[in-house]
Amino acid sequence: MTKKVVHIITGLNDGGAEGVLARLCLHSEQVQHVVISLMDEGKYGPLLGRSGVTVHCLGMNPGKPGIVRLFRLVRLIRAEQPDLVQTWMYHADLLGGIAAKLAGVRRVFWGIRHSTLEKGKSKRSTIMIARLCALLSSWVPNKIICCATKARDVHADIGYSPRKLRVIPNGYDLSRFRSDAAAGAKVRAELGLGQNDFIIGSVGRFDPLKDHSNLLRALVRVAESKIPFCCLLIGKGLSPDNLSLAKHIAELGLQDRVLLLGQRPDVPAVMNALDLHILSSSSEGFPNVIAEAMACGTPCVSTDVGDALEILGDQEACCPARDPQALGDLIIKLAQEWVHSPSEWQARKVASSRRISEKFSIDAMVEAYEACWFHAACD
Repeated sequence: MTKKVVHIITGLNDGGAEGVLARLCLHSEQVQHVVISLMDEGKYGPLLGRSGVTVHCLGMNPGKPGIVRLFRLVRLIRAEQPDLVQTWMYHADLLGGIAAKLAGVRRVFWGIRHSTLEKGKSKRSTIMIARLCALLSSWVPNKIICCATKARDVHADIGYSPRKLRVIPNGYDLSRFRSDAAAGAKVRAELGLGQNDFIIGSVGRFDPLKDHSNLLRALVRVAESKIPFCCLLIGKGLSPDNLSLAKHIAELGLQDRVLLLGQRPDVPAVMNALDLHILSSSSEGFPNVIAEAMACGTPCVSTDVGDALEILGDQEACCPARDPQALGDLIIKLAQEWVHSPSEWQARKVASSRRISEKFSIDAMVEAYEACWFHAACD
């Protein structure tokens, strides 16, 4: 008999947790999946619906759920009669976990996607919800699935039940994120970039934790080294109408070297257009963007945040966070290899894609979740 899993998530907009949930539902063929969004259908709701996954949206404000909507969630879970409930992110862990227990579900699994809970970096409300979840972690969930080793360690430190914490790395659709020279060449042509130009870039929304200022200051150092380059910034808020960012770029003298492309629907093609992808964040959990770039055969460098090093598998491709000099030196080192050692660079590209296919495939992630849900391997 087919098992049924009800997933409860805060919302279905464009984000790391939302993307992982969608990939899991679409590639886990032995399980019937139902998704409940506490808010709206966002980006992924229609995609899941077209693929045959039932999606319910409660229109709730997770910060102020209200007793009526909470019990609507309880009734919905009870009506679906799942074998288990998997929740995603703090608000859904708290509300969904309690609702599942009230609905009589015996097996509840929480999902943790954060690796940093510090004043000034995370919202006060987020920290409060996480600490409340820590108090309930011995009672509500059977297991707590973390996206990263760092996330597991951080949450054990704030009081989550250590014996329940498990790590399942994200998995990637390698039919979408793969080496595609033609797609990369098309993007370069669209942007007026030559095939022999050294193109670096960063994909990720404009957010203080992404620390684009760190990247820009590192690029000043690269420019001073006389290495020619063009840097593409792709993601929500990284467009020319971000006047404060555009001003910062101009003040650093980088206006002729940095292109603000905003959000794009062809991220795999953009990854293929890059020679080097850079993550400059001050905080991450399991940075999907590194794995996605590497899956396309694009080498990466990163600040040493979250599980970045675990994805890269190369200490020399990491540098401390908030250190633009170190990040700049790392970019310069890789740029010199690109210029002077084409055979070594090609080997680096091949090794990048191979690492993701061997360690972070979507099939491996699906297998790990299903083992944790249904088999003793997670006990």
